[in-house]
Amino acid sequence: MIANQLPRSLADNPRLDAWIGFETPGRVRISTGKVELGQGVLTALVQIAAEELDVEPTRLRLVSGEAGEGPNEGYTAGSYSVENSGGAIRIVCAEVRALFLDRTASLLACGTEELSIEDGAFRRSGKGTGFDYWRLAGDIDLSCASTGGASAKPATACRLVGTSLPRTDLPEKIGGGAFIHDMVMPGMLHARVLRQPWRGAILGELDERALHRAARRPIEVLREGSLVALLGEDEASVEAAAVLAREKARWTGGEIPPDAVVQPDWLTTQPAVDRVIANGKPAAGERVEATYSRGFIAHGSIGPSCALARWDGAALEVWTHSQGVYPLRQSLAAALGLDLASVSVRHRQAAGCYGHNGADDAAFDAAFLALKRPGHTVRAQWTRADELTASPFGAPMTVKLDAVLDPEGRPADWGIEIWSAPHGQRPGMHRAINLIGAEALPGAPPRVPPGDVPDANGFGAARNAIAFYDLPAQRIVTHFVAGHPVRTSSLRGLGAFANVFAIESFIDELAEATGQDPVAYRLSLSSDPRARGVIEAAAAMAGWSPDAAIGEGTAKGFGFSRYKNKAAYMAAVAEVALDEEVRVTRVWCAVDAGLVINPDGAANQVEGGVIQAASWTLKEAVRFENGRATCSQWDDYPILRFSEVPEVEVRFIDMASEPALGLGEVAQGPTAAAIGNAVARALGARIRDLPLSRARIMEALL
Repeated sequence: MIANQLPRSLADNPRLDAWIGFETPGRVRISTGKVELGQGVLTALVQIAAEELDVEPTRLRLVSGEAGEGPNEGYTAGSYSVENSGGAIRIVCAEVRALFLDRTASLLACGTEELSIEDGAFRRSGKGTGFDYWRLAGDIDLSCASTGGASAKPATACRLVGTSLPRTDLPEKIGGGAFIHDMVMPGMLHARVLRQPWRGAILGELDERALHRAARRPIEVLREGSLVALLGEDEASVEAAAVLAREKARWTGGEIPPDAVVQPDWLTTQPAVDRVIANGKPAAGERVEATYSRGFIAHGSIGPSCALARWDGAALEVWTHSQGVYPLRQSLAAALGLDLASVSVRHRQAAGCYGHNGADDAAFDAAFLALKRPGHTVRAQWTRADELTASPFGAPMTVKLDAVLDPEGRPADWGIEIWSAPHGQRPGMHRAINLIGAEALPGAPPRVPPGDVPDANGFGAARNAIAFYDLPAQRIVTHFVAGHPVRTSSLRGLGAFANVFAIESFIDELAEATGQDPVAYRLSLSSDPRARGVIEAAAAMAGWSPDAAIGEGTAKGFGFSRYKNKAAYMAAVAEVALDEEVRVTRVWCAVDAGLVINPDGAANQVEGGVIQAASWTLKEAVRFENGRATCSQWDDYPILRFSEVPEVEVRFIDMASEPALGLGEVAQGPTAAAIGNAVARALGARIRDLPLSRARIMEALL
């Protein structure tokens, strides 16, 4: 296998010893730059390694998210973990296995075909040889680059891959103490940082004596520019002072978002960088048009962001739940003026984040304050209000579609136009620091204008903008609002959520306009056998028929996409019950993810995506008032309740002979589209702006 055919993670980190080592007798070190965010990816990586090495999973010690001690794989994002990191580990372990087999065969003067491996021990014709990985480790040089030439096991020979191995991260979580919030260090100082209500806001005078009076025990008030931090050994006292500081703080200047920033038409009036991605020729005829939108979405992580840091005068150690320990390390060193070699960043698990939340910013808080208090571990804990209002929001989008239909009702041309705020302002992206604490310091450098997510990474605003159907040359134009006053960044699926919702809603509208069944219409536009496979499977699971799709007060709707047009396929049918509000009662999902490493973990990912997408589609939207996001508590930002969770049925198409495809974000768009299409069928009217709130339903009924 040549270098440009290797998984990106392996091409970027080609040395075998970056991934694997036999330093401890009886144990195998497997290193990955990907981290556990609640998706079960580390269990899948253990399965892949154990399978290729022929060792029991309990022998593996997985090193995850340790900057400087494992491969730099960037961010854990984009449904790439199993595809890239898993693909790299599979190739590396197959190559290492072959190297050890060759060495054993040489020592025994036999052919490798006579050898087998049983839990790390080499056997010849079924009998023990006295050799194992650890005895031979000194004979094998793993400091070389991978050739990618060894053959991995075929699916038919796998014993572990394809089974539902229990999650390796659950026992500690169930038993307590697994999360970064639970870490306790000797002499630890607790910290709260006063957040700017909008970007560039300037803090006026603050009565520090009142803050000290509010605390029951001694605290410190540290201020530099518009960054104010409260520190102390007693967390309750620190929080009491922080509550008062938030109430008394007065802010001026900066980029104050107007209240109208949440309106779909506001986005379309802003200065933008325009880009033509595809320039198909329009056809003549009557044009059908429709415009869809989604607003700002918060991450809504159940556990607010947290980080710890310690500075001993020479080295800075940071513990964080960041998705990208290497990019964060680079940004921290740049923001704090430290030599990169003096900064170590270690991942610890926290609540699921779904994208760029406040973890990196909390890490800066802890690191900045640790430098001010050498010898102490500083624990920076965000509040619920911080998490809901200061984390980057999912970018608002407005999507306009148009088509001309031929005599058979098929699109003779197809166009999509997208307006979007940035989807990528993570630390390190576009050579920017992108840490809000650093922006609040005096003399902070001007912010680097954000760019869109590169095409090679699956696009940002244009993710899934190319309709995955047999259409004539498509016209695709994006309007990238780089100067958006609200900080937005990556949230699960990026532009795919809005684009798939829009495209699949438009497909339904075209089917209705031509009097065709939505499922049959999609099949008429698709020759891809795997796409047809999931469409037909989902329809069969749900008992779809044109007559059965609508009932009294209920309806079913359909949605489909292939995530990023290169990852997993999914089709969904959603059943909704409609009164003054929408309730999703059931969702059927058919998924083609190629080789599924851990079926239970994969199903959990799809189910979680369906539930989150239902919440986004029905409930979630951030509002602004006087420049501030108003969603400081759960009452201000409702999410789907446990009592509202639909029954979800997931079926994986058996494609074990095909490579594994990323599926962590496959569910968002199809689920939203299926719900939107079901609501349209039940109402007899189309709601094109998300969320499908009670107010919008009542408006549609009038």
